[in-house]
Amino acid sequence: MTEKPKILVVDDDEGIRTQMKWALIQDYDVYLAKDGKKALNLMESDHPSLVTLDLGLPPNPEDTSEGFRLLSQIMLDYPSVKVIVVSGHHEREAALKAISNGAYDFFTKPINIEELKAMLKRGHYVHTLETEYRALQNQIQRQAIGKIIGSSEKMQGIFTTVRRVATTDVSVLIAGESGTGKELIAMAIHSHSVRKNNPFIPINCGAIPGNLMESELFGHEKGAFTGAHIQRKGRIELANGGTLFLDEIAELPLSLQVKILRFLQDHKIERVGGREMMEVDLRIVAATNKDIKRLISDGLFREDLYYRLAVVTIDLPPLRERGEDIFILARCSLKNLQPMAGNRKN
Repeated sequence: MTEKPKILVVDDDEGIRTQMKWALIQDYDVYLAKDGKKALNLMESDHPSLVTLDLGLPPNPEDTSEGFRLLSQIMLDYPSVKVIVVSGHHEREAALKAISNGAYDFFTKPINIEELKAMLKRGHYVHTLETEYRALQNQIQRQAIGKIIGSSEKMQGIFTTVRRVATTDVSVLIAGESGTGKELIAMAIHSHSVRKNNPFIPINCGAIPGNLMESELFGHEKGAFTGAHIQRKGRIELANGGTLFLDEIAELPLSLQVKILRFLQDHKIERVGGREMMEVDLRIVAATNKDIKRLISDGLFREDLYYRLAVVTIDLPPLRERGEDIFILARCSLKNLQPMAGNRKN
């Protein structure tokens, strides 16, 4: 049997309270209060989702001060509750002020029960939608790290690993197919670490030609080569204090793999064309969509660099292996599209 919504009727007039009770009792669990103290006690003990509030309450039923005080307290303690203010024909200004203070709607005396029921039905519907939305948001927060969402067992295990490894400073290798969220996981590691207030610098090792990659990583001095008109810091130097994300690390030429290995050993770099060794403090997170162990066997990737990078390895599953996560991601995508659809003009 479906549980009835709960409604609190706050009015100092016993006749109106009784009338409201018998008019609404078929569709609601009705609670009655003649003053603010009783109303707040019922709010705390029974948690109604709807309140009808007459602003004229004891000890000063001739003005609205007590009603507004009660409205403010309800909105402060129970912001999701829908409060519908009762006003007389000459109190419209007070009713509009109540709405600006958080009330959901208002109706005027004498009470038209059918109009009131329609208003309450709308209020309860909105309250239900908001409650479901907050529950979904809480669920997503529990099922997410950074911008990655997932409730599947595999993803929950990955989230646990991310949280644990983020508190250390070890190098991490993230493996997975294209589109599995490797950079998002790298960003999550950075944002949960003590380096979070320092730079997160990504570089795609497969997107930059080999002859330019050394300069991109290590920087160069003015005049180091044709076109080097100014001194330029590399990505490693820019990431000082933070995290360097080496995406598609398997694409890195062997000559640069040696230099990255040397940096991991002594944490010092020298710009191209430079003579000064500079110490750099950063954490490296790398990622690949290839089988690095096979590349090692083929002589295309250094085994010693692999073990330096893969102190911790995180294997990201493709979405097709993540079960119920597909539905969670679909719901989130639809939710994010709703404001755009609402703003569309015909």
